[in-house]
Amino acid sequence: MIGQIIEKELISAYRIIPAEVDKTVVLYDKLLGAQRLGNEFKSKTTIVFQTEDGPKRIETTVWSLTEKYIQIKNGVLIPLKAIIEIDY
Repeated sequence: MIGQIIEKELISAYRIIPAEVDKTVVLYDKLLGAQRLGNEFKSKTTIVFQTEDGPKRIETTVWSLTEKYIQIKNGVLIPLKAIIEIDY
């Protein structure tokens, strides 16, 4: 899995930008699964997303999913267009 591992609390220190390829449609079902895991089982998901400083990877619980964002702890939003990989 690609991406430098960072603490989810440090996301705000990075400028999130769209990934080279928008994988929103491809990853949407997997994101729904991640949300279900987070809400029902408090399980964590590994998310790789694009920043100006290159791909970053976090391990976190996905609290909610909209058409454009996932929400994680402390109301942090990650645009779906920035997500490169998701695994759980």
